[in-house]
Amino acid sequence: MIGIVIQIAISWVLLRLFGRHNLSVLGLKPTKGRILNLTVGLLLAAFCCCIYQILTTSVVGNYWILNQKQTLCDTLLGAWWVLKSILFEELIFRGALLYIAIQTIGITKASFLSAICFGVYHWFSNNVWGNPTLMVIIFGMTMIAGLMFAFAYAKTNSLYLPIGLHFGWNFCLIILFSNGPLGQQILIKANDNQPEGIISLLIFLFQVLALPLIAFGYIKWMDRQKKKLIE
Repeated sequence: MIGIVIQIAISWVLLRLFGRHNLSVLGLKPTKGRILNLTVGLLLAAFCCCIYQILTTSVVGNYWILNQKQTLCDTLLGAWWVLKSILFEELIFRGALLYIAIQTIGITKASFLSAICFGVYHWFSNNVWGNPTLMVIIFGMTMIAGLMFAFAYAKTNSLYLPIGLHFGWNFCLIILFSNGPLGQQILIKANDNQPEGIISLLIFLFQVLALPLIAFGYIKWMDRQKKKLIE
């Protein structure tokens, strides 16, 4: 948590140096619209992640069982770990630096730059540096996700939507379905059966593309609603 406080302080300094802005440009103040975006992001990400995880088991005779050893305290501690990790990443990749980049080179270029940096970062956070195949896969997956998060910030002028999308996916992936660095959490697979061949590829593509496509659709819908209000 101290690291996040330091990140916020550094963000404030950077924004003051660049055009004498303050943290308000990150859209941190809660409003009805931002809370709605946070909630929608959480629900969309949770829905897509749940469908993805169900697909990985249902097509191969596998299923999910409740981890009897998991306690409420374990779940809360896990959720706190996920929240801290996504806030850390959001403040780095969708915080002050993205705002400054948008003001300098525009939304599209800045969003792609942020997404590329996000992808490279995950080479090291996932410990795949030196493995070309995994580097390509991890970069592609996280770059697409990073692009979604960046546009979510750029189009809403707030971190609430990207935080909702990011937390919703990571919480379900890591805590609900035990797929991450924290090990077994709420649900665990009954056996080791895994999808193979074309089915595995289709499920992988769903994992990578489903949430970004839905999120971009939501962002476009919001843009249309804003235009209607202006008209």
